[in-house]
Amino acid sequence: MKNDRHDWLCWLRAAAKVPMLIAGLVFASAAFAHVFPQKQEPGAGATVASPAQVRVIFDGPLEPSFSSLTVTDASGKQVNTEKSVVDARQTAQMSVPLPLLGAGHYTVHWVAVASDGHRTHGDYGFDVK
Repeated sequence: MKNDRHDWLCWLRAAAKVPMLIAGLVFASAAFAHVFPQKQEPGAGATVASPAQVRVIFDGPLEPSFSSLTVTDASGKQVNTEKSVVDARQTAQMSVPLPLLGAGHYTVHWVAVASDGHRTHGDYGFDVK
């Protein structure tokens, strides 16, 4: 009888861990579905001459229809007049052309939708001297 109780308790402890294991696997797979910037040009916090474009390389392929870059000045006004594009050959790379920028602080706002539909977004700043 004592052995049966021990076996029953071991089984209950193991069964209690299954939902936590499943939840861990679900959250881990969801984390891998999102794309994040790996390299930015100009870089975050950089001080540069007026760049011709902003280019961001992500860690996975992007869905071009739903991904975007916009650049705003210190007052929040959008400075890019053209739409951003995802490179057709390098689908993890997105860029937006810029007009000649005056000295000041600029913020890049990015929205990245992975090819499986998961969306991430963020922003970073750079300065033009």
